[in-house]
Formats: sequence, C-alpha cells, structure tokens
Amino acid sequence: MYKKLFAAVIISLSSSAAFAAGAFTLKADDIKNGRFGSQQVLSEDYGFGCSGENLSPALSWKNAPKGTKSFVLTIYDKDAPTGLGWVHWVVANIPANVNKLPAGITADGKNLPAGALQTRTDFGNPGYGGACPPKGRKHRYEITLTALKIDKLPNVAPDSMPALVGFLTKANSLGSAKVTVVYQR
Repeated sequence: MYKKLFAAVIISLSSSAAFAAGAFTLKADDIKNGRFGSQQVLSEDYGFGCSGENLSPALSWKNAPKGTKSFVLTIYDKDAPTGLGWVHWVVANIPANVNKLPAGITADGKNLPAGALQTRTDFGNPGYGGACPPKGRKHRYEITLTALKIDKLPNVAPDSMPALVGFLTKANSLGSAKVTVVYQR
C-alpha cells in the first residue's frame, strides 16, 4: 500500500512540476476585458483625433523558453489602413531576468529595465504610441513578446526601423507569446 501511495505522490509531484513550467505566456496586466482603456489610447498632440493618455500598458510574462538570453516586445496594429499595418511600440534587448514591464514607460526610457532599448515605431520615433483607429473601425493590436537566443540584437539603435528589428528578432527567436487587444472608437 505504501509503495502505491509513494508512487502516486511522485507522479503527482512530477505532473505538478511539468504543469508549473507551463507554456510561455504574456499577460496585459492593466487591460480590462481585452480592450484598451483611455490610458493606452493615443493623446491629442499626435493629431490623429484621439484624446487618450498615451501610456504604455503594464505587461508580465512567465515560462520563457530554455536558453532565453533577452526579449523583444512589439505592439502591432494589423488592421491599420496602410496596407502594411502599424507598429505602435518596439522594446528590444530586454534582459532575460526581467519578467514584467510597468505601465507608463516614457519615450525617454523612464521605467525601462536597464539594458533595454526602445526603437523607432511607425510614428517615426522611439516610444509607445497608443491605439487610435479610424472612427467606427475595430482594430486588433497584437502584443508580442519574443524570447531570443542572444543577449542583444546586433546593430540596433533607437533610430532603427521596425522592419530591421523584426528581421533580427525572427532570426534569433526561441519562441513568442502573444496577447491581442481590441479597440474601437
């Protein structure tokens, strides 16, 4: 009887450990019901007709793939009426020991983890640019965190274009976690 009980406990502990490891996941901590709030919406000074606070969302993640040495975070509007989509935020070189980004990271890097780097977006400069789709249209914003097998993307600086960062990210990816957020005004 004790052998069976001992075996059951070992199997249970093994299953719990495997379950605890789990899948690589990303969570948008301050986004309610899968939709951006006014805090994450583009501000008036951009001239697109929105009047939000333009604050980057708080994000957290767990269970990065084995061998992860850094992360890249992107927010991309696949529904933007450009024919190419619209990149709203790029953060590269997030150290592997980091598992969250606070809300409100500024364009000058306040609250950004040491070593991380914001690069150019489709707004033309580094830093978060909030959601602001045309009136009456629902857009899907993909927030993607990619785990990388390298410490730092080569030849990437604040003025690097999103396509270059994307190419280097894909070339060094170990896996990614994604959250899709919807916004309509």
